[in-house]
Formats: sequence, structure tokens, C-alpha cells
Amino acid sequence: MSVTANTAGASKSSDAASGPLSPGPHAVTVGGITQRYHVHGTGPVCLVHSGGPGILWDYLRMPLLEQHLTMVYVEPIGTGAESRLPSHPHGYTRERYSRFLELLINRLGVPEVYLLGHSHGAFVAAYHAIHRAERLAGVVLYEGAPLTGPEHGAEAGRMVEKFAADHAGHPGLADVLAAFGAMSNISDDEETTTVARGVLPSYFADYWGDQERWTPFRDAVRAVFISGLDEDLSPDLIDDRMALKTLDVPALIVVGRHDVICGVRWSEELHDLIPDSRLVILEHSGHFGHVEEPERFDQAVFRFVSETEAGV
Repeated sequence: MSVTANTAGASKSSDAASGPLSPGPHAVTVGGITQRYHVHGTGPVCLVHSGGPGILWDYLRMPLLEQHLTMVYVEPIGTGAESRLPSHPHGYTRERYSRFLELLINRLGVPEVYLLGHSHGAFVAAYHAIHRAERLAGVVLYEGAPLTGPEHGAEAGRMVEKFAADHAGHPGLADVLAAFGAMSNISDDEETTTVARGVLPSYFADYWGDQERWTPFRDAVRAVFISGLDEDLSPDLIDDRMALKTLDVPALIVVGRHDVICGVRWSEELHDLIPDSRLVILEHSGHFGHVEEPERFDQAVFRFVSETEAGV
């Protein structure tokens, strides 16, 4: 498969002069599919893979970590018009995401990188660490889980029921529950964005307690419809429990105490499965600890990187 690369909006020679880790937007085109990424900060290189699948990358900016690390924010394939597969909205498996990550890591030209995945991105990061660990200095599984399917769905349902009970009588609750009910009928980008914004109050530890602060974050969330099916329309179901027992990549697991979709139960299981892993529970966060408790989140990730770099 042929590979060409250029900085977004610039010529090929311009990119060669500035380098693949120069600040700003970049793009790598592989077989007609364009993988875009954005570089901010300085220090050890950390790739960041957003969630969904289909949530656009910019909700995951981490300015505090950019003071310590070179953060490479990946636009997962499918989230931009130039990055869509011929089978779109199908075909976005973890294997395909991982292959594009491998090409990007090779493109960056550094011996090793850290890989941080959030939510669905944590499933992608775990897969990459299991199958393509050679260039990974460490992996951060942020709001992840070891499996999907009925067991994961039942736990999420239980947590949503708890959220509903805790906020019974709140005027915004009906809209949140309606958004959850609409998830199974999503079929386009507009519906995906509407549902993502609709469920978001339940993804915070206390969205309605500081709604003025969190509403701009909610309104900025954008998403595209990714089906979760392979090209043959089979589901990309996940069960990493056996494979994670033999993972030898340094691993940090981060979770918010109040996360309803990939909660503490799953992070504790990841911690038990992965040898010598580290677990950080953000006590005042839901699904978005990097904005709910940014200092604590920054401290946890930077300490992990620093100690891993030092061989601790």
C-alpha cells in the first residue's frame, strides 16, 4: 500500500521541512484514505485516540499535558470526509484503527511513543498494545473496559438507572433518558451528534451542578455516524480478558468514580488483568476527567510517563 504524507493545507516539501512533529495540523494519506493529526506541546510523544466511535477529536484537548508531552491528537479514520472508507459507515474495526496508528507511529520517526485512548479509543489502544506493542513505551486506558456486549451493556444500564434515581425530578432528566433511548436508531451524523450531546449530562459527575461551565463543552461536541459493524455487517465485539493477562507494555488505567458508561468496575478489572498496571480513580469525575479534574488527570499521566521513562 503506497503512502504519501503532507502537512494539511501545505505542500509535500513544506511538510518535509517542518517535520511530522511540528506544531499544528498534519495529514498522512494511505491508499486514498487521509489520516489527519494535530501536534501540540513538547516532550515525550503521546498519541491520543478519541472515543465514540465517531466523536471528533477536539473534545479531548489536554492543555496541561501539553506542557510536559508532545501530544499528537489523532483524527480517527471515518471522522473526516477524506478519511472515510469505501464501506462507510461500516468497516471501522479495531484492527483497521490499529493499522493506521502503526503507520502514523512509523511516520513520526521516534523510537517509542505513548498511546492514550479515551472511551472507545481505550478499546483501540488496548488492541494496539496487545497486537502491535513494539513501538509503545506505555499505554493509558482512559475510561475503558475489557469487553463489550451484553455484560457491558447490562452494567451501563444499571449505572444509567442509578443516575436517573439520583436525579429524579430534575427537569433535564427526561431528555437524557430519551437520548439513551434513541441510540439504537441512529443512522446519520446529525442524529449521532444530537444523541451524544443529549446523553452528556449523565457522563459528568455533576453536570447540572455547574451547568454554565459545562454547557459550552456539550455544545462543542461533534460526531459522525460509525455503525460499529465490519464491512460484512458483523459486529466488532470485544473480549480482551485473556489477552490482557499477558500484556507486557507499561499500563496506566484512569477512570472517573461517577462514569456511567465505562465505570470503575471495568477499570478495576483491567487493573486486575494487566500485570503491574497502575490504576487511578478520579473521585470527582465522570467520563471526562481531563476537564472535570484536569490537574489530577495531568498529574497521574505525567507521573506515569516520568516513572516509565526513568524505569521505575
